[in-house]
Amino acid sequence: MSPRIIFHGENAASFSSDFASLVQRGAEIVLLPDVLQTEDQRQAYRQADVIVGVKFDASLPTPEKLQLFHVPGAGYDPVNLEMMPKTATVCNCFGHDPAIAEYVFAAILNRHVPLVDADRRLRQGDWAYWSGSPDRLHDEMSGKTIGLLGFGHIGKAIARRAKAFDMRVSVANRTRVDVSELVDESYSLDQLGNFWPSADFIIVSVPFTASTQGIVGQSAFAAMKPSAVVMNVGRGPTIDEKALFDALSERRIAGAVIDTWYAYPGPGEPNRLPSALPFHELNNVVMTPHMSGWTSGTVRRRQQTIADNINRRLEGRECVNIIQRAQLER
Repeated sequence: MSPRIIFHGENAASFSSDFASLVQRGAEIVLLPDVLQTEDQRQAYRQADVIVGVKFDASLPTPEKLQLFHVPGAGYDPVNLEMMPKTATVCNCFGHDPAIAEYVFAAILNRHVPLVDADRRLRQGDWAYWSGSPDRLHDEMSGKTIGLLGFGHIGKAIARRAKAFDMRVSVANRTRVDVSELVDESYSLDQLGNFWPSADFIIVSVPFTASTQGIVGQSAFAAMKPSAVVMNVGRGPTIDEKALFDALSERRIAGAVIDTWYAYPGPGEPNRLPSALPFHELNNVVMTPHMSGWTSGTVRRRQQTIADNINRRLEGRECVNIIQRAQLER
């Protein structure tokens, strides 16, 4: 029989297009909203063989025959693993690293190559960046140091591109990272006092855990170069909210590019600001709505990973990107 695959919520539904064709046995595809509102929806969830979703908690029915729960992204903190049926393997997927690396370098290039401002000015007859005078110089990336807090999929993708721009790469990571063709300096997380001042750009891509909450805090901003720019493409709370706002508003660092935040839209509040603090009033922060990894390429790569894991699970083979293995077999 074809498996019943539930795509639970708007995020998960983004990966459902033509999905049945990727499953070797075919599939019954069911799309359910983020909030299950009817008994039919709750019953469909209970009868799922596979669930693709971003959360699993006590508000949801207990699936009775679940074999695979697949997060359609990397982060799984809203998934209560202790409540997961013991018949289910839990996996996540990546595939967002090329897109996030491009976002990072778009932000860096925007600070160094002022194309938009040069165009705007020249349309008014202002030759502000015309070559020939030291007063009109703009900066370049070559020779600058990019500091990577976290050296997983995202960090490695950024490091490869940094080397193409002739940049130095400084890394701080939980596990040891050796100096190599990609890495010029390496620090452990108990050496962060030496890491912060080592870089012109600090890129935060560590996952959100109890140990990383607020890992970039007041002491970190005090140790950074005054010319440093901080970017968060991991999880918002890994940077202390007030410490970041204070560092920016007091001009203790040069700027920030923030893609992951402290507050998100929810039911009845679709257009909320991403923080209780007035970041939107600052002119030295670029604010984006958790978009850095959300590209057509990311969706295509993640969709293939999800489908491959479904095929593996149904055939009794080992999945990839396992967060938690099934403890009982059906």
